[in-house]
Amino acid sequence: MSRAGPLATLLAAVAPPRCGACGGACGPGEALCAACAVEIRGARPSVVAGPPGLDLAVSAVPYEGSARLLAHGLKYGRRTRLAAVAASAMLEACPARELEGVVVPVPAAPWRGRWRGFDPAEEIALALARSAGLHYGPCLRRGLGPRQVGRPRSERLANPPGIALRAGTPAPRSVLLVDDVHTTGATLEACARALRAGGAGRVVALVFARSRARGRPTGRPLGRP
Repeated sequence: MSRAGPLATLLAAVAPPRCGACGGACGPGEALCAACAVEIRGARPSVVAGPPGLDLAVSAVPYEGSARLLAHGLKYGRRTRLAAVAASAMLEACPARELEGVVVPVPAAPWRGRWRGFDPAEEIALALARSAGLHYGPCLRRGLGPRQVGRPRSERLANPPGIALRAGTPAPRSVLLVDDVHTTGATLEACARALRAGGAGRVVALVFARSRARGRPTGRPLGRP
């Protein structure tokens, strides 16, 4: 049910709101249309052991259909309110026992953050930390390097991004590592290595969508939470 007020309802009559994923009509105050919301809520989450350096990797939805459109709308369409929708789906997917520690976003390349004016992983991490009542700690930084998007799987794995702790920032003992999309796991592994080297004892990755990429698996399925 929409919680929109009278002003939002009036504005919707003049300029009908559009779904942040598919672009179709949706209710006043809603980020998604009913069809996209139902598809995302009904998606099967993934919980796997690993990849290397991670105690667990949890993703809310497969990277397809409405979920893919939502991720693109947030990252490329700058629809930042979709971060809260992604965070809500991630919290639903994550086993309750794993919702602990400091929420750490996977860092974007410096030039990409300046170009967009925001970082999708950071927006999701902030929304998730607020909803879960967890501490937010952006302790990682990303160096200059090749862009991961569009690169073949073998190249991503062979040449992962350079991730390190921010100067003077220790790694939390328990980390909930947040990103928008899990593709090969190369970036998550790089983040985990930096966190472990800095003293983290537990690192759980929590992402919105996981790509059904071909090639070697990046973790061992544990079943639905």
